[in-house]
Amino acid sequence: MKALCIYAGPQAKQHLAKHGLGAADVGVIPAAAGGPKGLILGPLDRFLFNEWLPTSQNAIDLVGASIGAWRMATACMPDSRAGLLRLEHDYIHQHYELKPGQKFPSAQQVSDSFRDNLDLFYGGSIESLLKHPRYRLHVLTSRGKGLLQREHPLLSPLGYGVAFLSNLIHRKAMGFSLERVVFSSDGQLPFETQDYATRHLALTPYNFMDVLQASCAIPFVLKAVHSIHGAPPGAYWDGGITDYHLHLDWQQSSSGEQKSGLVLYPHFQKSVVPGWLDKALKWRHKATPFLSNTVVLAPNPDWVKTLPNGKLPDRKDFASYGQDLQSRVKVWQAATSASQQLADEFAQWLLRPQMSDVQEL
Repeated sequence: MKALCIYAGPQAKQHLAKHGLGAADVGVIPAAAGGPKGLILGPLDRFLFNEWLPTSQNAIDLVGASIGAWRMATACMPDSRAGLLRLEHDYIHQHYELKPGQKFPSAQQVSDSFRDNLDLFYGGSIESLLKHPRYRLHVLTSRGKGLLQREHPLLSPLGYGVAFLSNLIHRKAMGFSLERVVFSSDGQLPFETQDYATRHLALTPYNFMDVLQASCAIPFVLKAVHSIHGAPPGAYWDGGITDYHLHLDWQQSSSGEQKSGLVLYPHFQKSVVPGWLDKALKWRHKATPFLSNTVVLAPNPDWVKTLPNGKLPDRKDFASYGQDLQSRVKVWQAATSASQQLADEFAQWLLRPQMSDVQEL
């Protein structure tokens, strides 16, 4: 059974039919939020960043939220292959000892452990990864406004309730509660920002750790990050809240210029869901003109059914396996090992591209 599905927007499909796909054709690589689901993309990431993309010289914008930001920051490290392997290992083996009477670790406990791991993971590499000769890193976070301006045990749940109701009315209306804040190592944003309230700031050695932790700070699972250097005050949460799967206007840059280059999107599913609060809003899961020049690489849903438990790893597994770390590790490692097939099939397609394998996004 084939593991890989290739989906392309209209503009991207025309390009593939005429030119195939070369490393120099890629202008942007997005990386979605989604927690453990992102583990399935490990072998594909290692193929892209360590075997295929090095055959070209063009600059590429790497845009990530949550685990996607962690993946893209790691791809900028001097030894990205070792970094991506370590990311996979560390994520799979994360574990939190519970105190007597605890059913789940506290948000503070998870945040403290995650920060310690980030310090160990990126220590000594921050300046070099931010100055990568080819890759421009853009990390998305969600900054709270109004009731969400500061994290609070009572006001934060109420604030997210207001954000949910606003989002039901119109995605842009959620901007009264949360704004998209993008921290960039260099250059303009590779997407237009008229779709949603957006702020663009510099990603520097002074704020890198706080920004990356904020981008991964799932509300009520981790603590929000406050007082980020070079950023306005407020509570900064997971970038996936505003931009779950980065359904962004890739057709134009933030300067209004037409973008050149394709958007190559390794993703864990076909649908590119705009925001975290849109997960249940199926009518927002369809492709839009924003994705016209996008190529999505995603696992075949039938192949996913052959994985342990018939699904991708996900956050529910933390509750399902509880303190049985060994069993969860075994299942997640089996899934990531099987996902090598995704990378192998994409490498084969690049050598002998067949448009019959390309589906409409």
